[in-house]
Amino acid sequence: MKIRINWKYCALIVIDVVIVVYLVFAMTSWNKPDETPRVCTKVEINIEDENENGFLKTAEVKTLLERKSLYPLKQRLEDINTREIENILLKTAFVKTAQCYVTQEGHVNLTLTQRTPIVRVKADNGEDYYIDDNGGVMPNSQYTSDMIIVTGQLTKQYACKYISILAATIMADDLWHNQVEQINVLKDKTIEIVPRVGDHIINIGMLPNNRFPERRKELVTEFVLNQLHRIELFYKYGLSEAGWNKYSYISIEFANQVICTNRDSKSQAKPIAVVQPAPQPTAESAENNSQEQAKKDDPQKKQEETKKEDKKDSQTKKEDKSKNDNKPKKDDNPKKDSTPKKDNTSTTKKEDKSKQTKQAEKPKQADKPKQTDKSKSSSSDKSTKKKS
Repeated sequence: MKIRINWKYCALIVIDVVIVVYLVFAMTSWNKPDETPRVCTKVEINIEDENENGFLKTAEVKTLLERKSLYPLKQRLEDINTREIENILLKTAFVKTAQCYVTQEGHVNLTLTQRTPIVRVKADNGEDYYIDDNGGVMPNSQYTSDMIIVTGQLTKQYACKYISILAATIMADDLWHNQVEQINVLKDKTIEIVPRVGDHIINIGMLPNNRFPERRKELVTEFVLNQLHRIELFYKYGLSEAGWNKYSYISIEFANQVICTNRDSKSQAKPIAVVQPAPQPTAESAENNSQEQAKKDDPQKKQEETKKEDKKDSQTKKEDKSKNDNKPKKDDNPKKDSTPKKDNTSTTKKEDKSKQTKQAEKPKQADKPKQTDKSKSSSSDKSTKKKS
């Protein structure tokens, strides 16, 4: 019996098997990783705000990574440790944030942000450093900028805790950011400000003390804002009239007054009250002023008011007299003996007066006979005339 073979069916089976084998081989070969090592071909370093701060440059970052043997150029991508590169950069004094990652093209990208200094400290003990906006210390560098300089007797601890808050508050205000040139710290921690405009020094007093950082920041910020507002009012209503160069020293250490020292004399001037803008007149005040002016213009009303005031004064005087009369009088010299003592001095005075009167009467009596003699002589003369 002859077996008949279906060659078409066999051909289809062979073709299917070949296709399956090909697909399996293709999939396994494509999924295998490339055994050739991939190398970093490019390193991109991006420093944000480089033009503003200028502490860091790409060349300095490159040299720093080369010293630590971490510069990724021409290194295998498998051997590049991005986390270690970030930690090394964050430990530097001028880096605020650092981010490192590898792209599919084999490039390594570095993105950095710098710390922003707000003041430069030149203490009397010889220390020279910067303080950033977070209260951290930054070492001195070749970087030069038009920022506030702090001098005097202060430590790094005091500068980080208090001067950083003071400087940040000043820098936040456009007026005082451009006006304040120098801050001086005295031995008792009194703060002096040297402005750019005006040849004088401003004493704002001592900053409030507190050991808690958040509460300390609130207290110092509120104190500085209050003192700066007082200086601004004094500038508007005081120095604008007196002159910007009249005073050499201005103290607002005490509340509600400004103490100024004249430039010509070494003595201090009298305290000047803090000047505030005059309140605008309201409708009620305008009516009261109009009534007062009307009273001043009418003479009859003036007379009536003066009469009323005189009556009130007389009544008050009578009441005071009645009160004084009703009060019991105290004898300053208490009576020791019930019998009154005779006053010898009074009797002697009476005798002296009687003697003087007697002596005065004697010459008068002596003069009387003389007058009689004259009268007799005059009468005799008259009789002789008649006879003749």
